[in-house]
Amino acid sequence: MRLCYRPLERCFGRRSGDGLLWHTDLKPHASGDFSMAVVQANSSLEDQSQVLTSPSATYVGVYDGHGGPEAARFVNRHLFPYLNKFQKEQGCLSSEVIKRAFNATEEDFIRLVKQSLPSMPKIASVGSCCLFGAISGSELYVANLGDSRAVLGRRGFDGERSKVVAERLSTDHNVSREEVRKEVESLHPDDPSIVVYCRGVWRVKGIIQVSRSIGDAYLKRPELNRDPIFQKYGNPVPLKRAVMTAEPSIVTRKIRTHDLFVIFASDGLWEQLSDEAAVEIVFKNPRAGIAKRLVGAALKEAAKKREMRYKDIKKIEKGIRRHFHDDISVIVIYLDHQKNSFQSKGTVGCISPPVDISSYHSDGVADEPSG
Repeated sequence: MRLCYRPLERCFGRRSGDGLLWHTDLKPHASGDFSMAVVQANSSLEDQSQVLTSPSATYVGVYDGHGGPEAARFVNRHLFPYLNKFQKEQGCLSSEVIKRAFNATEEDFIRLVKQSLPSMPKIASVGSCCLFGAISGSELYVANLGDSRAVLGRRGFDGERSKVVAERLSTDHNVSREEVRKEVESLHPDDPSIVVYCRGVWRVKGIIQVSRSIGDAYLKRPELNRDPIFQKYGNPVPLKRAVMTAEPSIVTRKIRTHDLFVIFASDGLWEQLSDEAAVEIVFKNPRAGIAKRLVGAALKEAAKKREMRYKDIKKIEKGIRRHFHDDISVIVIYLDHQKNSFQSKGTVGCISPPVDISSYHSDGVADEPSG
């Protein structure tokens, strides 16, 4: 796991014509290839992501922060080590191992919030969506908090119109969805304002759209709302109990011969592209650079909404660019159904994009050599 903390992006990542875009075209994992891309829109990159590869398993993480980058960066450093620790203790990966790792990461971050509150009160309102995927043997696991999304691309069966079908593997914990609003309301029957239509969208307590996350401590720990330090910083919301949770939704399924690939992405992608459109792009195009292609397609859609061109958006600086699109992280994992293909294709490692794309590019790091 030490590999996860080294600046491997300097070896594996590429620059592009967009100074806020980072990508790696194609790397091997235990049963196929994967591609990654990230584009920054915020002043500080609030998306973090990583892929851990080994002969026995592949881990994928996409962490979409809000209120600041601290929670997403924390998850990027702590979730995989906890997964490895609990997997070793149990002897295999399981839904229980994943839940324990999510819970341990959450508890550690809440502890950090309490310690940091005197010097950094805003950290109580920082949080992150958390999307995790794993391939272990023939099992595929997907766990998530928030509205980042994993979508499977599979071959269409007889009778289905399309050659490729998009199958959503994760649950969007966003109160814009009626079933999520009802879930939240059922947990708080004594609070008529638990979900409020505010500023054009539904929000928990009129504040946040997602109902599950890592962090957002002030919406989970009533004592933080009563803390005089936090009360000076923000607008505390009187709470009787937590209005958000860090309990992940988990899907486990056997990988089947018609399963082709999985797209893991933050909601910045899905705001611009439908599940079906993203799957069609991956299915119809070469593997190399496919994550970058998806990001490019999303940015073209964002530009079209403003009657602009992508090349115009490229010129907009970070921070201001957030008015045109969100940070976007994409990881595409191909499923090749080849046993033991990893040993001949690559080595064990962990790839994580730069913590901040704009800072990385300003360092003057050269492209990786071709060939």
